[in-house]
Amino acid sequence: MTGEATSEATASGPEETASESVSVPITEPSGEVAASESKGEEQAEEPQEPQEPQDPASQALAPTAPTVTKPAPPSEDVPSAPLLLTVEDVSSSSVTVSWEPPEKLGRLGLQGYVVEICREGTSEWVPVNTRPMMVTQQILRNLALGDKFFLRVAAVSSAGAGPPAVLDQPVHIQEIIEPPKIRVPRHLQQTYIRQVGESINLQIPFQGKPKPQASWTHNGQVLDGKRVNVRSGDQDSILFIRSAQRSDSGRYELTVRLEGLEAKAAIDILVIEKPGPPSSIKLLDVWGCNAALEWTPPQDTGNTELLGYTVQKADKKTGQWFTVLERYHPTTCTISHLIVGNSYYFRVFSENLCGLSDSATSTKELAHIRKADIAAKPKGFIERDFSEAPSFTQPLADHTSTPGYSTQLFCSVRASPKPKIIWMKNKMNIQGDPKYRALSEQGVCTLEIRKPSPFDSGVYTCKAINVLGEASVDCRLEVKASATH
Repeated sequence: MTGEATSEATASGPEETASESVSVPITEPSGEVAASESKGEEQAEEPQEPQEPQDPASQALAPTAPTVTKPAPPSEDVPSAPLLLTVEDVSSSSVTVSWEPPEKLGRLGLQGYVVEICREGTSEWVPVNTRPMMVTQQILRNLALGDKFFLRVAAVSSAGAGPPAVLDQPVHIQEIIEPPKIRVPRHLQQTYIRQVGESINLQIPFQGKPKPQASWTHNGQVLDGKRVNVRSGDQDSILFIRSAQRSDSGRYELTVRLEGLEAKAAIDILVIEKPGPPSSIKLLDVWGCNAALEWTPPQDTGNTELLGYTVQKADKKTGQWFTVLERYHPTTCTISHLIVGNSYYFRVFSENLCGLSDSATSTKELAHIRKADIAAKPKGFIERDFSEAPSFTQPLADHTSTPGYSTQLFCSVRASPKPKIIWMKNKMNIQGDPKYRALSEQGVCTLEIRKPSPFDSGVYTCKAINVLGEASVDCRLEVKASATH
């Protein structure tokens, strides 16, 4: 056969035979079987000597382990036994068997195969299919859980059935065993932390078929049924503690067992509470605006590591507490920037994952920040002499003006003491002339010439004089006459 044909059949009881034919998928016969069948048809036209078909009952086996009685050597008309009879699959309600065609198909050709079973404890072979079927694989369905039977297959021709091929071992229908497996949730793969008084509810799913047996232990010991409730189902196990105590901390191990197989999962639980205050505190020293403290760790850390200490201070006058340090790990510290003249108390809290301790340890003595006896020693003041002779930092610049339009001349001078400013035109003092207006402010000297005329052209000089000396600068002013037409 070019393809493997498969047939499904329903196994009957020990005293029942299959009353209905089983539907057979359409398959293509192999060359060997097809050739044998055609050869058998040609030979069927020739007269044949009648042969008595073999009685299946004559091949009954022993009650506990049926065996096949060797028949007489088959004639050339009867096919030989099928080859390579194998159980391919066994489930909780079915079995699949397959085989290969016999080596000899017989002169009359092959009509099909008959599958028979003999249940353990009986000697009767019951046919699964009443009609021969041209398949080399068959599925027996609707079998009862716990059934145990022997199975054989015989090739059939028109002359009768040939010798059967029998399985060496009985087939046992039993529930498929799925090895147990525990799936621990991700949040339980690390230490599971709860506070005292909170509930613990662990739901751990698992797999396994048939239903496995689940059991719990706490630190290798059996659980205390008064405190811990456990409920296990088909797919999970739940551990519940209504009000957790620190004694519930430890390793809980779930074991799932099934048919000699087992799976284990460990879950670490830590039950914590607030820590106690530091055992003692001491004011070591006070100097300047600083105070040094030292304390000892608490006797009870709350069943977990400390996150540090919180240090606070309070002024004796106000009594209000202010935090100086938070989550401070050492057990000594120096508190600075205290106010001179004030007196301070100090206290220290312990802190863990649950928070600060309910109480703090306080210093009994006050830290007095005293005023230091400091005498001021002023240094002698040396007066600097800023006296300076006049010097011009910005000289006068030559300027051209238009008649009838007022113009200004600028320069800047530096001197100490303040110098006397004198303006001159062509070396003649022009102080008091109403045509000119002289200004001096912050060292800037300005000369305003009101409505100049060509007569006002000339050389202008600015002279600065003080007790230390004098200085002068000059420029040329040109007033151009208006053009006449």
